[in-house]
Amino acid sequence: MGHASAMLETHPDGLAGVDQGLVTRCVEACLDCAQACTACADACLADDMVADLVRCVALNLNCADICDTTGRMMSRPTGFDAAVALRTVQACATVCATCAFECERHASRHEHCRVCAEACRRCQRACEELLAALA
Repeated sequence: MGHASAMLETHPDGLAGVDQGLVTRCVEACLDCAQACTACADACLADDMVADLVRCVALNLNCADICDTTGRMMSRPTGFDAAVALRTVQACATVCATCAFECERHASRHEHCRVCAEACRRCQRACEELLAALA
């Protein structure tokens, strides 16, 4: 269990009008997904059939970067800009859906892809729930 909830709850600014539980779930899902995608990309690179996993690796790395950025940005309520947050969280949901789809294609042969797809879908759902609250 991370510290996202405690940090957001004790922040003097907070995100007025936004459900802290949704923000916390998004932050935690984003940071967890970034780690899963990084590890999945590394596992793909170690595979004997790495040439078949090039798209998966590329999507994993892009997803990890966007998830990491989104999780970090949503952890900083000071100077919160709803328009920027909305677009960033939308991008995160989109890349997670794309990465999950690609990992699901390999999940029957690569357990790490199955695990990664689950993390991506969880993050996608958390982002979509936050988007609904921000809209």
